[in-house]
This record gives sequence, C-alpha cells and structure tokens, in this order.
Amino acid sequence: MLGQIAPLFLGSRFRVVGTVVAALLVLCGGMVAAGVVGAPAVSGVENRFGNVTEETTDVETTIEVSNPNPLGVELGGVTVGYEVWMNDVRMASGEKSGVAVGAGNATVNATTEMRNERIAPWWRSHVRNGEHTVVAVDPTVRSATLGRAFDAPNVTREVDTDMLSQFNSTERRPVNADAPVVSDPVLYVEETRAEWGAVNESTTTLELAFVVRNPKPYPITVSRLGYGIAMNDVTMGNGTSESGYVVPAKSTRTIATTTHLRNENLDEWWVSHLERNQVSDLRIDFHARLDVAGETLRVPLDALTYEQRVETDLFGTKPTATETENATGDDSAASTAESTRTETETATPADGDESDDGGLLGDEATPTTETATDAAAEGDDGLFAVFPTSAADRVG
Repeated sequence: MLGQIAPLFLGSRFRVVGTVVAALLVLCGGMVAAGVVGAPAVSGVENRFGNVTEETTDVETTIEVSNPNPLGVELGGVTVGYEVWMNDVRMASGEKSGVAVGAGNATVNATTEMRNERIAPWWRSHVRNGEHTVVAVDPTVRSATLGRAFDAPNVTREVDTDMLSQFNSTERRPVNADAPVVSDPVLYVEETRAEWGAVNESTTTLELAFVVRNPKPYPITVSRLGYGIAMNDVTMGNGTSESGYVVPAKSTRTIATTTHLRNENLDEWWVSHLERNQVSDLRIDFHARLDVAGETLRVPLDALTYEQRVETDLFGTKPTATETENATGDDSAASTAESTRTETETATPADGDESDDGGLLGDEATPTTETATDAAAEGDDGLFAVFPTSAADRVG
C-alpha cells in the first residue's frame, strides 16, 4: 500500500516540493497549537499627520509587530493592515504585505494618503455628537507561514472641542452708532446665546440669539443683521437676515438669527488647521441696520465680535511648541527619512453617509521599509504612542 501511495507525493520534483511545503504548513500549525511557535501580534500603533496639500493629507503610521519566538525563529509572509476611524467615518486604511518578522520586534512604517474631502463627513459627525470625536485605530496581522490571522488591540482616543460656550454671555455691551442723529449708546446687548443647529451635506447652521435693550424714549427697528464667520482667515460663511425686530422704548427684545457655515470650505480650513499644528482661530463679526429717528444707519457691532481659539491633538502625537520651534530653527531637525507609501492600499465601502469611503486613498503606492530589533523601539514618548488601551464604542 505504501509503495502505491508514495509515488503520488514523491513522483516528481514538483510533487516533492509541494509535499514539503504542505508538511511545513501543517507542522507550523501544529506547533502554534502546541505553543511551540508563538503567534505574531501588534504591540503598538502610532499615527501622525504628515505632508498636507490642498487636496490630500498624509497619515503616517508606525506599527510594532512582536514575534515572541526565540532567536532564530523567523516568521515570513506577515501582512500588517490598519484602519483609522474618526467616529464612524473611515479616514485612512492601508496594508503592508511580505513583512519578515525576526525574533523580537519589527517596526513597519507606512504612509497613506487621505483625501481632504473626508473632512466634511467627519465634521458633520463631530458637530452632531456635541463636538465629540472618538479616534480609533484598528490594526490587523496575518501570517502566511502560520496560515491564520491574529487579533490585535484596538487603540482609541477621545477628542472634544468647545467652540461656542464662550459666546453664551450675560455681559452688558453697548452698541454705538457714531452718528449725529442719535446719541450713543443707541442700544445695549444684555445677553448672547449660541448653539449648533441642523447639519447637512452642504451647510452647518449656527443658531444665535441676542437680548437687546433700547434705552431711548422711542422705538428702534433692527431691520437687518449681518454676519461673517472665519476660521484661520478662511471664510466659512457670511450673510444677512432681514430681521425686522422693533425694540420698544425702554424695553428689551430677543433677536434670533440663523447663520450658515459652508461645508464646502472645510477642506481649505483643514489645511490651515494642520499647517498651524492643529490650531484654529474662530472669528464671528456682526453688523446691523438700524432705523432711528427717520434715518437708516449701518452699525458695526464691534462689541459682539466673537473670537475663540480651538486646538486639537487628534492622534495625541503632535509636536509641542518647543519641538516645533526647534524643527523650524534647525534644518537638521527636519526628517531625513521620508515615510514611504504603503505597498497595498485597500478601500472597503461602508454603509451610510458617514461611513462611505468616497475614494479615500490615493492610487500611488511604493514599498514600505521595516527594521527588526530585539526589544521594543525606544523614543516613542507621544501621548498616543500606542500602547494598547481598551477599545471604546464608536459614536454613531
């Protein structure tokens, strides 16, 4: 019987090679099950923003792959993948194949091109969630040698902003017309309030309210209220509302208006936000048209100008002010090793508006590089430098 079966496996050179390969795979699988060969694992993930242009943003990723096997046991054919999510919006994803992991740790560096048009879906989710974002990095590792995939820890970070709370104020502010037909102040603003309104694909609305007091012995009509909204000098919205509010003599009235941010400008703002190390200055200016004593006056509402600085650290790895100054003042501090494109970039469509990949990744790809060490890489002192935390539920 053995004599009849042996030629099936050993009858030619190709059959011999195939038999040996199959035997090795079975042997490796058995050794993993028996605990003789350890399974590779992702021990750390770190992301940072790289080069940014008008259309794209580079997401640079460093993945630490750990091989627990003793010296001399090398795992070839390891594939490492990752996805970066902000709320339920996939911002970047990539995959590096053919990684050889020696004993100890291997560092895999990859750069994925994110299209800036993904900022608008993320912004909508951020505002709808009360200016709250959960950043999640989902790494994966598969071994062709061992013929299986292995779990990798998800890394999450929560990011909150507060763009509007300082607008809510009960500070009394005078409105001066600076016109000969009326003495100043012509009105007082007793209170201001703001909250986010409806958000759709094209606009983000901002609902504003002003409690106005008329100190004069005659009524004053606020016939128009105009506004301009900018973030880092990028115009996000402007317009006027025909209010037609009449403020009776010696009385108060609440003037409500709806302003609109144009979401089409968010990608331009995003570029400025990253260029300023994730810092944005929000500014809202107002002006009004008043009908006073038979005259129509255009009055700049300088006392109502709202300015708020917004700062983020989405991956927890942005440079500090000192690091930025050193990098600017010393050419040698600039990076001498450019991160390379991921060898394989994968875009998987997802359901729903906020999960649509929408042509997320660029088409250009070149091989990445990896270095093997016997211990974990030193020098990763970023806040998000990886080291696995428990996964948080994504915000829908």
